[in-house]
Amino acid sequence: MPITQKFPRYALSIVLSCFLAFSCADDKEKVRTDIKASELTLVETPQFNADTAYQFIEKQLSFGPRVPNTEAHQACGQFLMAQLEEYGAKVISQNFEKKAYDGTVLNGNNIIASFNEAAKKRILLCAHWDTRHIADKDSDYRPEQEVPQLLGANDGASGVAVLLELARLLSRKDTVLQNLGVDIILFDLEDYGSPETGEGYCLGSQHWSKNKHKENYSAYYGILLDMIAGKGSVFVYEDISYKYGRTILKNIWSIANAMGYSELFLKKRVSERIIDDHYFLNVEAKIPTIDIIGYSPVNDNFFHESWHTRQDNMEVIDKGLLKKVGQVLIQTLYQESQ
Repeated sequence: MPITQKFPRYALSIVLSCFLAFSCADDKEKVRTDIKASELTLVETPQFNADTAYQFIEKQLSFGPRVPNTEAHQACGQFLMAQLEEYGAKVISQNFEKKAYDGTVLNGNNIIASFNEAAKKRILLCAHWDTRHIADKDSDYRPEQEVPQLLGANDGASGVAVLLELARLLSRKDTVLQNLGVDIILFDLEDYGSPETGEGYCLGSQHWSKNKHKENYSAYYGILLDMIAGKGSVFVYEDISYKYGRTILKNIWSIANAMGYSELFLKKRVSERIIDDHYFLNVEAKIPTIDIIGYSPVNDNFFHESWHTRQDNMEVIDKGLLKKVGQVLIQTLYQESQ
């Protein structure tokens, strides 16, 4: 069955229909008009260290599959919070419970780390840190498999690793973001959805969008990272991102193009709609948010060939992609702080 979302098309239609009452965030965008790459003057920034980010992926995988309600999940969460605290962020652990599609009560933990809390203008950066409970895209997958086997190097750990390295840079005394605050949210319970119906994805971002860590919290805009380091991946204008935050999308892609990454950040709009954490940030939290998500179509599917398989390990990770995505993020923050 051709799939271009994180669940089948009919499930996407059901989800979208539930939110038709909400207006499109295009009408409420809080960012400036489109910027062309040729008009940009890039400010000097610190250098993103891909080696450190790569090591952060290895560290997450060392705990094993980070499936909710497991010791590996709990241990990794403690590591992530401790690492962000070490980098000087104010860290909040948002613990919650959600019932999964199969009736399992899942213990979730959204990890929120804030830098420069006094700044009114804020950028939200996010990724998910849990791994899927089943490798349902493996050719030999059987529904009766109960032992988690999916390490999620690209699907989850790569985005988290980039944000950890970014946090390390923000902790340095020579990193100066004038009048700009940064909030990092590592969402939990993103990947515990039904392989048959698509029910039950993005539980952590749905919870946070309805229960923000601060009353009346908002951000200038948000950027979600998902599956950003799979070998052969590029980045395109994904349709949900374009609908709710096309100016943000175009501006970040212009920054990337001005940096010389035009062959990676393609100014190409695709029709596929990805129901990812950014959807609920746009619709529920009312924060215009785009998804930088790896586009590597295989068998009419948007995602990398390792998606939801046991092959999603360190062998699929491209360190060069970690470097470029991380450098684009830090460049974007510095451009916004001017």
